[in-house]
Amino acid sequence: MLEALRGILIPFIGTSLGAACVFFMKKDMNTLTERALTGFAAGVMVAASVWSLLIPAMEQSTGMGKLSFLPAVIGFWAGTLFLLLIDHITPHLHAFSEEAEGPASRLQRTTMMVLAVTIHNIPEGMAVGIVFAGFLNGTSGITAGAAMALALGIAIQNFPEGAVISMPLHAQGETRKKAFAQGVLSGAVEPAGALLMIAFSRLFIPAMPYLLSFAAGAMLYVVVEELIPEMSEGEHSNIGVLMFATGFTLMMALDVALG
Repeated sequence: MLEALRGILIPFIGTSLGAACVFFMKKDMNTLTERALTGFAAGVMVAASVWSLLIPAMEQSTGMGKLSFLPAVIGFWAGTLFLLLIDHITPHLHAFSEEAEGPASRLQRTTMMVLAVTIHNIPEGMAVGIVFAGFLNGTSGITAGAAMALALGIAIQNFPEGAVISMPLHAQGETRKKAFAQGVLSGAVEPAGALLMIAFSRLFIPAMPYLLSFAAGAMLYVVVEELIPEMSEGEHSNIGVLMFATGFTLMMALDVALG
């Protein structure tokens, strides 16, 4: 259990370290860096969705024969529609956008920016919690290495994510300390969600293939709806694509090497 607790804190530490960049870097991040970091995060999330979530979901459903893909399809769509719902009922503002999304709100811009990243982090926390719940239960075929690979991969992509939230907040007038605190707060949903999944793991184990693919669908919703548009915004540049490939191959290698 101690190993699982350490594992679910790793992504949160990644977000916190990234948010700390506000103390060491200049007030604004240039567009090229923003695209690179966003592309890298997208690559990690796509690879994690495939290797750490969808493939294990189908492997755990082999008893269904030719229909072994069904739990993955159902869970994937459930995750996608869940994030779509959250996206529509929560007022939020993406870091590089001028117009808020969701219902009309009088919330401050900085608060809506934190909410945007918090929504982003919900499926990541669920994914880590589900995988470690499977490992602790010992019946899902998920190894400690595979669970740790996912935690490390998400922590790596959370580092630039933390910077991307804290630095724009500081650029908009927040103090460095307050921008750092809000960046850290945006990542707090991950360990909270992971602990919730582990706490009810015995109930979730029979539905593990559906839950793994649910997290994958939610994560890929974030990639397509938020990260890819952000890394492609403005003048044409290949940096986002190259960093996407870097993040993808790093996460793929981690999953194979540690799993």
